[in-house]
This record gives sequence, structure tokens and C-alpha cells, in this order.
Amino acid sequence: MAIFLNKDSKVIVQGMTGSTGMKHTKLMLADGTNVVGGVNPRKAGTKVDFDGTEVPVFGSVQEAIEATGADVTVIFVPEKFTKSAVDEAIDAEIPLAVVITEGIAVHDSASFWAHAVAKGNKTRIIGPNCPGLITPGQSNVGIIPGDITKPGKIGLVSKSGTLTYQMMYELRDIGFSSAVGIGGDPVIGTTHIDALAAFEADPETELIVMIGEIGGDAEERAAAYIKENVTKPVVGYVAGFTAPEGKTMGHAGAIVSGSSGTAQAKKEALEAAGVKVGKTPSETARLARELING
Repeated sequence: MAIFLNKDSKVIVQGMTGSTGMKHTKLMLADGTNVVGGVNPRKAGTKVDFDGTEVPVFGSVQEAIEATGADVTVIFVPEKFTKSAVDEAIDAEIPLAVVITEGIAVHDSASFWAHAVAKGNKTRIIGPNCPGLITPGQSNVGIIPGDITKPGKIGLVSKSGTLTYQMMYELRDIGFSSAVGIGGDPVIGTTHIDALAAFEADPETELIVMIGEIGGDAEERAAAYIKENVTKPVVGYVAGFTAPEGKTMGHAGAIVSGSSGTAQAKKEALEAAGVKVGKTPSETARLARELING
């Protein structure tokens, strides 16, 4: 099983003809992802050859959906154009939009999130500033390396791209049902809680690994959700135990003030909800292995 993405997902790439889009479309195809089209108004009607696989380019998301039945878009558009690209995907009511681009103005992210809500939440947004998501052996949308794990029974949701890769590699012997990188910006679409709910409902996921970061209160809210709604074992890691208080760190997205938002406060909230929390990514992987192996 999988959450949000499977072997039947039909994927289009907004920004496919740019250098980043070309590079990662090639990698996604190599991982078996069913990429059915790209979107670039200036190159509509052309095709791009990826090692013998020809992918057509369409003038709009709507046109791509009508021609291919696409139900997923992955967005590799420069930050100043990302808002209009996401708005276009939402207007076309594509079910899933994965926004890889980093450096998007918070106002733009808030705007397209609000637009999705106003349209009835017909489009699930993952990101922005995220590595995307992968269902190993079925489909890979974004920039997650496809060769670092295998299909298995762990579900992973993470704010951090690099920690997503490390956790997938450390637990590669067990494997993953799906791994979702939700991004660490202050405003994101899909949250820890959304992914936790999906993994709880997925019969193939036996254990959930949740990676958070200092700043904000997303992990505290996730802890409260886990306590009330999640029956499967959850293992957590919070990046930033050694961060100085009072500073915004990396893309954690919020200033740490008082005890709220610190790694320790998040760890305590998660442990109070029954989540085992590692002090390092490797310790977190060890805790997950111990739980799943009984």
C-alpha cells in the first residue's frame, strides 16, 4: 500500500524543460514513475526525449490533464513564478501538487494555500521547499534518491530533506511503505498530522517515523493528535537539540522563544504522547528497528 502516491499515479512536471526539471524527470522515470507530460506554454506541442522515453509538453495543467488523465503534478518552477504555477494546478483541480521549489515568499505560500482551501481542498499540496514523496518500487515524485531504500512497512514523514534520506538509508533493510517530505517552511500544505492520519489508515504501514525541527508548534500539535488518534507505534526525531535559543535556525520556520519550539519541549510533548524519541537520527533508526522487530 501507499499514501498519496502509487504505481497508477499519472505525473506531470511543471518546469520539466528547465535544467532542474529535466534532471529530475529523468531520475523519476528511471525509478519507474509514470511521467505522462510536462507543462511549458512556450514549448507546447513539443516532446522531450529521456533516454528513449518521449514525454509530451503541454501548454497548461488543464490541457495536460485532459490529454493524459494526470492526477499528480510536481513543480520545478523558479520561486518568482511558483505561486502562479501552483494556482494553475489548483484551478485545474489536480488531486496532488508537489512543490519542490525553495525560497518562496511566505506570502506566496499563504496565498496558494488559501486558494486551495477556497476551491474546496480538491488539491492536496505537499511542500513547498520539500524533497517530495516516494512509494518505493511504485512511484517517486520529487528529488528523493530512489536507490536508498526498498518497499517495506515503515511510514516516514519529515520536515527535513536530508534527514529523510538518512532515515531511509539507515532503515533500508526494513523498507518503507511511503516517505513524505513535507518541507520546513512556515506555511506548508500537507502537515505531520495529515501524513500521520494517512499512515494510520494504511494497512501496510506498521510503524511511523516522524522527523521534526525546532521552531513553531507543529510537532506539539502532532503529539496531541498521536495521543488521541494513532494506534500504531511512532518513533520521532527533532532536529536542533544543540541550536542556540532565540535564533531562527535553517528552515525551521520560526523563532524559538521560551520553552515553546525548542527541541527539548517537542521531545517532551512527543514522549508524553507515547512516542519514542531519539537524540540522533541513528538512535531514532535503532528505536524504530527495535520496535518493528519486536
